[in-house]
Amino acid sequence: MVGSNSGRRQTRWFRSSSMAVVLLLALSVLAPSCGFKALAAETVVDASGRTVATGPGTRILTLGSDVTEIVDALGAGERIIAVDRGSKYPVAVAQKPNVGYRRQLSVEGLVALRPDLILAAQDSGPPEAIEVLKSLAIPVVFVPEDNSPQGIERKITLIAAALRLEDKGREVSRRVLDAFRAAADLTAKIPAERRKKVVFFHGLVRLSAAGAGTAADAIIRYAGGINPMAVVQGYKAASEEKLIEMAPDVILMMSDGKGGPTAEQVFGTRALSATPAAEKRALIVLDGAYMIGFGPRTADAIRDLAQALYPEVVGAD
Repeated sequence: MVGSNSGRRQTRWFRSSSMAVVLLLALSVLAPSCGFKALAAETVVDASGRTVATGPGTRILTLGSDVTEIVDALGAGERIIAVDRGSKYPVAVAQKPNVGYRRQLSVEGLVALRPDLILAAQDSGPPEAIEVLKSLAIPVVFVPEDNSPQGIERKITLIAAALRLEDKGREVSRRVLDAFRAAADLTAKIPAERRKKVVFFHGLVRLSAAGAGTAADAIIRYAGGINPMAVVQGYKAASEEKLIEMAPDVILMMSDGKGGPTAEQVFGTRALSATPAAEKRALIVLDGAYMIGFGPRTADAIRDLAQALYPEVVGAD
């Protein structure tokens, strides 16, 4: 009996040891930057305060349209092996494998692509998937969410450091910040009484409007508009009574990728039909990643929105 129990213990130990070896081998294959290379690699401190040894970064997975666009702007687009669903620019990068919505990630799907660096927007999720990602040997750098020109600069600086492209990062930052300031200055002299009230909706089903602290709120402000929903934080449902009270002059929405939403669809909605915007059929539709990504193209989005709001002030050129 003693010998039998000893044999069973040895069998269990062998199986556990074998599984551990298999797991270690798998991680070493999936994350070629770990081991001695990772120990020797340069490090960055990401948005979550973690010190990350970034490794070579030759097979990058990007999560977030702003993250993807910054990597491309740094000249490292060819290193990207996969992107999230929101990354639609540039076209060459957007055509790479897609891992789905960045807030509903599947760890198995990400690991199967064998990235040696994951650059993820700070709001990526779900939390349990993020905790698993942090525990793997694959370097994961979380990029801060910050809807300001300084925020864009911080994103560029962090990503450039992770890719060891600091000089290029400084060059891109200067160019992007100069363009941002120029775009924001376009409407600086418009008096308060002439500024239009703009409400942004994700979609028409629930009429969830952007309040303070959102990228849409920031874009509206930088383009010279007033967001009457800024009295609340984040996205909140806007009732018919509330919309009548806010009296928006313009409705701003994201493109559905199919030529819509149209003015007929938007102002055919009962809650929006009684607004000043409905009287003038004042609807502006912009691509989502372009409008609320807060990356290298944000200055262009500000300029486009400012021109649509104040064509008499902002020239077409």
